[in-house]
Amino acid sequence: MRIDIITLFPEMCEAVMNESIIGRAQKKGALEVVCHQLRDYAFDKHKRVDDCPYGGGMGMLLMAEPIALCFEDICRVLEKRPYLIYMSPQGKVLTQDKLKELAKLDNVCILCGHYEGIDERIIDEFVDEQISIGDYVLTGGELPALVLADSLSRMTEGVLSDDVCFEEESHYSGLLEYPQYTRPAVWRGREVPEVLLSGHHANVDRWRHEQSVIRTAEARPDMLEKYELTAADKKLLEEKENKK
Repeated sequence: MRIDIITLFPEMCEAVMNESIIGRAQKKGALEVVCHQLRDYAFDKHKRVDDCPYGGGMGMLLMAEPIALCFEDICRVLEKRPYLIYMSPQGKVLTQDKLKELAKLDNVCILCGHYEGIDERIIDEFVDEQISIGDYVLTGGELPALVLADSLSRMTEGVLSDDVCFEEESHYSGLLEYPQYTRPAVWRGREVPEVLLSGHHANVDRWRHEQSVIRTAEARPDMLEKYELTAADKKLLEEKENKK
């Protein structure tokens, strides 16, 4: 997968995406992340890409033409049009299901807003989808773009050692992840559940699933409304409820 990021702060994005797991994946060719400085497509010597909004109001807006020129340049390099996502608090909140959908694409371009946002005509003309990372507002779209790029990158083949690395995590299956432990077996009087020390893989898998169901019911009951519980899951939750 190739991810292009249109931003006023490419160094900020590169500093994150060139490190750790994502950075190593890029070095071995499993992933490509390219950050584009929007000011490179400005018209004047001051590299200005923003202006006052028509009708008045506080703040500045990113102008349409620099964004259009940058995106069209990306299209020329790729020789095709990537899927353009604008990070915006007005978009639908990012979910694991959305990531599964986006992970099927070969090319994704992420547009970072700034100031009061962007000229609406860019959204009308180029943007395929608006995505939010939560119901709050940040000073710019770089942090949301990095959240999307990171969460999408780790689902790309070859980035993690095995698909199981993300398939068993919270939200991917529709449940929260089960509790996990490492050495020592006893820490400050707290013991690791005996089943995890048994070496019996079937029992471990069953325990982990049960713990995921219980944890989701306690912390995120809204998620269970979308999850298809088995008869065993329902019985487990009933027994848990009766013990209260």
